[in-house]
Amino acid sequence: MTKIETNKRSTLQKFLDGVEMIGNKLPHPATLFAIFALLTIAISHIAYLAGVGNDIGEPVVSLMTREGVAHLFTSAVKNFTGFAPLGTVLVAMLGVGVAEHVGLLSALIRKTILGSSKGVITFMVILVGLISNLASEIGYLVVIPLGAAIFYAVGRHPLAGLAAAFFGVSAGYAANVVVTINDILLSSISQEAARLADPEAIVSPTSNLYFMFVSTFVLAGLGYLVTEKIIIPKLGAYKPEGDISDVNISAELSADENRGLRFSGWFLLGTVAFLLILLLPPSAPLRNAETGSMLTGSPFMLGLVPIIMLLFIMPAIGYGIGTRTIKKDHDVIAAMSKSMQTMGAYLVLAFFAAQFIAYFNHSNLGVVLSVNGAHFLQNVGFTGIPLILTFVLLSAFLNLFMGSSSAKWVIMAPIFIPMFMQVGYDPAFTQVAYRVGESVTNVITPLMSYFALIVVFAEKYVKKTGIGTIISLMLPYSIFALLVWSLLLVIWYLTGQPIGLGGSIYIV
Repeated sequence: MTKIETNKRSTLQKFLDGVEMIGNKLPHPATLFAIFALLTIAISHIAYLAGVGNDIGEPVVSLMTREGVAHLFTSAVKNFTGFAPLGTVLVAMLGVGVAEHVGLLSALIRKTILGSSKGVITFMVILVGLISNLASEIGYLVVIPLGAAIFYAVGRHPLAGLAAAFFGVSAGYAANVVVTINDILLSSISQEAARLADPEAIVSPTSNLYFMFVSTFVLAGLGYLVTEKIIIPKLGAYKPEGDISDVNISAELSADENRGLRFSGWFLLGTVAFLLILLLPPSAPLRNAETGSMLTGSPFMLGLVPIIMLLFIMPAIGYGIGTRTIKKDHDVIAAMSKSMQTMGAYLVLAFFAAQFIAYFNHSNLGVVLSVNGAHFLQNVGFTGIPLILTFVLLSAFLNLFMGSSSAKWVIMAPIFIPMFMQVGYDPAFTQVAYRVGESVTNVITPLMSYFALIVVFAEKYVKKTGIGTIISLMLPYSIFALLVWSLLLVIWYLTGQPIGLGGSIYIV
């Protein structure tokens, strides 16, 4: 970078450069998680000796007592193999890896997106990321690496595409245009909490739908502006490094590639038809055996990851047959094996991340932090807009330490929903305020389960990527999303519009 280029950088860009520089001086992410795990062990013992948590009935459990040390050794393997994102990542990558290896993803990118203007591509990458939570957390595995590949394919910095997609998938995780499994899960928790104050209270999965529908497009527009006005100027021109030969930047498809896409389409239709046969009939095996539901507690929803794998691997096989890159079963297995080879770095990160998160949960430190923070807000006595914004900020802060949306809500809902009901607020409104806050900081906390995977994706394009790189890229998204989404919530509050089907701001 020349002196002139440095002088032209804005104050914000220089600040983000500083965040990146400081963040990248941190140890390797795996080492960092190991340090966090050791600190958790030490802090748990200090808090245990001080009797922290006894007053709320959730005492801190020491990891340095005889029982605690035994637990560290006996739980290590279980912590790793039971780490929630691990199986999801590996199973999904079996399908995604084949689709990438045979060239299907590259061909689709060039066929459907590369002809669009750069601005439209940015908006669409973010919008797809926002909608991707329909398939649970599969957006982390598919949309984010695709966002980087798309930007690289059109001659833009791939980390800008990764950041845009990461924003949509993670910071906007609560937003969508339809009801998702997250709506169902959180509303069930909210209803139980609301019945502490009103035994007849009902919180519907659709109770946040109107607000989240509008939020989807507001956040997509916000993400577009941050990407175009802040992130792309910060990153500048991209100089390719490393092995990125699998990202094809040629916009013209060959006859083989076009035939492969046709074959892929037929294989996809066949796979979808097969899945519908297993889902649509009243007694279909993918429905809930007791209720007949296709969503709540159904094998379809619980088995989304292998279903997504099938929806990638079958079209990929069709594409490979059409392009003659797959001629026998060995070719498919080789593609799967190659995708697993690229996951070595993530496996190492996952081991240490799993130990830290398991120690944090077992020690009850997360529970104590959340409950005490909630009690503090309850004792402040705010009302109206100050109460709402303080609650949003608390949710955002606690999300830095506890990544699971439902786990935090299980702790917070029984405190805040009855409290807000006492001053006239509908449980659905308390829930939506929580979801705003707990989403926006997903992209800046290394404790988020998939954060290590994002670093791995970025390292494909920029070898020196570290935690600081990702945080510096995502900090503007997080700040502006907190401001804009909170403003939208305040506007909704002031106008008194219903926030969803069966959900309002005030108890009626």
